Amino acid sequence: MSRSILQRRLLDVSERLKRVRAELAVAIEQQNFLEEESEEARLRALVSETPLSDAEAREARRHAEAMTRHRQTLETTLTELLGEQDALLDRMANELSSQP
Repeated sequence: MSRSILQRRLLDVSERLKRVRAELAVAIEQQNFLEEESEEARLRALVSETPLSDAEAREARRHAEAMTRHRQTLETTLTELLGEQDALLDRMANELSSQP
């Protein structure tokens, strides 16, 4: 693979890493908020003992769990991108070291 193609792919991976890291930071913040909301809804449901408060607590829990899954997906994507970046850097280093 030519050096310019490697550089372009490396730049692309770098940009994707920036976007995923930013999105992950937001997802973590949102997950923390939703976890707190879920816990508050659960406590309200325990105190009020009404079907409506139970439904609200379940809904809040579902939202928190969905955000947890989204965060985990982003973390997986981040790990994959870091692996791709490492592979591209290794390939670039090998090509540079093999040049006379």
